[in-house]
Amino acid sequence: MSDSLDRYASEILRRLSEPDLRQALEAYVPDSEERVKKILAAIPDLRSLAREVKAIKENALSRIDELIDQAISSLRAVGANPHLAQDASEAREIVARIVGTGKLVVMSKSMTAEEVGLREHLQALGNEVWETDLGQLLVQLEGGKPMHQVAPAIHMTVRRVASLLRSLGLDVRDDDTPQSMVSKVREFLRSKFVRADVGISGANAVAAREGAILLVENEGNIRMVTNLPRVHIALAGVDKIVPTLLDAFKVVMVQAAFAGLYPPTYISVISGPSSTGDIGHRRVYGAHGPTEVHVVLVDNGRRRALGNLLLRDQLRCVRCGYCQFVCPVWGQVANGWGGPAYGGPMGVVWTAITSGLAEGSALAMFCLGCGRCDLACPVEIPLSRIISGLKGQYASAHSEG
Repeated sequence: MSDSLDRYASEILRRLSEPDLRQALEAYVPDSEERVKKILAAIPDLRSLAREVKAIKENALSRIDELIDQAISSLRAVGANPHLAQDASEAREIVARIVGTGKLVVMSKSMTAEEVGLREHLQALGNEVWETDLGQLLVQLEGGKPMHQVAPAIHMTVRRVASLLRSLGLDVRDDDTPQSMVSKVREFLRSKFVRADVGISGANAVAAREGAILLVENEGNIRMVTNLPRVHIALAGVDKIVPTLLDAFKVVMVQAAFAGLYPPTYISVISGPSSTGDIGHRRVYGAHGPTEVHVVLVDNGRRRALGNLLLRDQLRCVRCGYCQFVCPVWGQVANGWGGPAYGGPMGVVWTAITSGLAEGSALAMFCLGCGRCDLACPVEIPLSRIISGLKGQYASAHSEG
């Protein structure tokens, strides 16, 4: 058994022995799958929209270098500061230069930031950094990793949540209602929002022509992160770039629907820093929102994967996490079956793209090959075929003789 396979097997066995995880997944996963089914049954147009998004993503990926250049030019035109990071290390360095040290940083949930290890890097430089998505904040307090794309604390019971919130000094009891807990976290985070120097977000989609990023959410924290601090930094994988703003809207609508969060409470479109022209009819940047907006486009293996016939299709992924809800392995251990950031069927392939084929192929060995992920994917990524190919690569690399 390889080191990677042994490490992943140990993690899966550890997760299987956690009674709180079992309780949380048994309570949440069936409802999550049913919620998506009800949304799609009630609004059949969403499936046809998903087919449109598949075509949009395929078109974008076929001319990704052109769209990266266009996005960079458009971002500059709207007053934003674009950056292109070739790998995780460069992404961390770019953000660290912008943030500096000794700053208060608030973050909204970003799997790209998780992928590159951004929060930990900024903390190591002497910054105070807080996740503001409630689930991601709980993951930060736990010192773990998100267990789902959309619901990172899916693995935690109410009792576990209460214990973690008490570690913040909040007056929370095990028998408090979720409503009561949320109100206390709201009060804690409000003090961080209003004092923060820098806000860091992800991006659900990037419109190359308009130089706009789109963010979809339900909690409202992203609007705080992107509006209140004087500096806003957005991280987005280059696979998030699509040609137009209309294309980007279609992507975020499909992502929300197949995540079971439809209609989304908030969709934000950000095109550069805040500004006003109300005094002397002269444009002034930095009105009520940020004076600086930086957009860090992250490659980290994505363009290399475009040249790999096995991995290429994964770049269509809209990160809804529906494949995780339907996966029998993920339903037992959540992102305990996963790499440093991503888990479940999509996580196997994203790990292969961002952490290397050796890691992804080791993870693939735990797939049951049932094919439910293929049927769930809104953009028809053949996940089971890709994972089967990764299994074959693992077997070839570790065969005797």
